[in-house]
Amino acid sequence: MAIHGGVYQRTASPQVRQALPLSGNATSTDLVWYAAYGSNMHADRLSYYIRGGRPPGGTRTYPGCRDRRLPEQQVPVLLRGQLYFALTSAVWGGGMGFYDPTQPDEMPARAYLITGQQFSDIAAQEMHRLPGTNLNLAPVLADGHDQLGPGRYETLVCAGELDGVPVLTFTAPWHLDAAELNAPTSSYLANFASGLREAHGWSLERSAHYLATRPGAAGHWTVKSILDVFRAADTHLSSARATPIGG
Repeated sequence: MAIHGGVYQRTASPQVRQALPLSGNATSTDLVWYAAYGSNMHADRLSYYIRGGRPPGGTRTYPGCRDRRLPEQQVPVLLRGQLYFALTSAVWGGGMGFYDPTQPDEMPARAYLITGQQFSDIAAQEMHRLPGTNLNLAPVLADGHDQLGPGRYETLVCAGELDGVPVLTFTAPWHLDAAELNAPTSSYLANFASGLREAHGWSLERSAHYLATRPGAAGHWTVKSILDVFRAADTHLSSARATPIGG
């Protein structure tokens, strides 16, 4: 089944771009929009996938892209589909964020305008492969999805187009109803919340309501418990910023 869910405007904010379902005219992959919906909603973190290096507090060093230019543009978007948490993250512990584009819902993301070659190299790093080989993106443009392997982020999805440029991301090969749901950790939720604030300008309360209702988190986390995590993280960050160097 073709997945041409499309990206559409969040009317509450003029910054969110409106996009159309894939028209069939978006065949060039010289430029693509990479739609990040997890940790890479943070522009600084994405820069390590592009320029290489290890993010602060990270456990993995990224080789980076062949083309190390940062994105030409970045815009907040909503993807048709749903975020859910499943399996166990080697970085965060607890459930990892995945995207099911077949669900009747919407998922906030951040779209970065990059080259097709850069998307290939970012995808390779998400798939724990060495960058350097250009992906054939024709199948994902034709069918809306393309499974490159059995791994967690080895399925490409085309979620529509913005300005005639395809919006691409990656997720697991299974759908929500077949997923091994698992609750995310507090640190992963705090990372999501700060990403939503950076990309979409969401308040902590809005992020808490959103995350507490995602499959995998729902039933384990409440709005209140997530807000407690967010506020504790904000307090810790504010305290760290106020501490003098060497103090």
